[in-house]
Amino acid sequence: MIEPSLAFRTAIRTRLINDINVTALVSASSILAGSTRPANFPCIMLADVQTQFLGYAAGSQYQARVFVDAHIWAIENGEDTAKSIGFAVMNALRDIPNPEAFAIDELQKSSVRWMKDPDPTKDYTHGVLSLEAVIRWKE
Repeated sequence: MIEPSLAFRTAIRTRLINDINVTALVSASSILAGSTRPANFPCIMLADVQTQFLGYAAGSQYQARVFVDAHIWAIENGEDTAKSIGFAVMNALRDIPNPEAFAIDELQKSSVRWMKDPDPTKDYTHGVLSLEAVIRWKE
């Protein structure tokens, strides 16, 4: 398995690009891993990954708590579009993804924050959905 938070981010991205309600609002090619302001809108950027190793679990497995932020960007109809995308993402992640390389024991969508661009000439809206999971894997 790759580093736990990157594996979790990959599982989240896979779930989002395969959800028709998400891709009706954001093209699959605009659901990315990265941390820069996107060039194309609307966009979902999966970034700010973090791992806390929790030690060993039963059956010679490893366990970690992982964090990923889903940054949701929109311009057209700014806030309304961004919040619609955020709601679609929350619904897509209602069930725990089932990746092959590891098991997700717990998934939390702990918060979502919405920010409007401080430049009044721009209609950007940026939301951050914080995701947290406890995962297990075996080498």
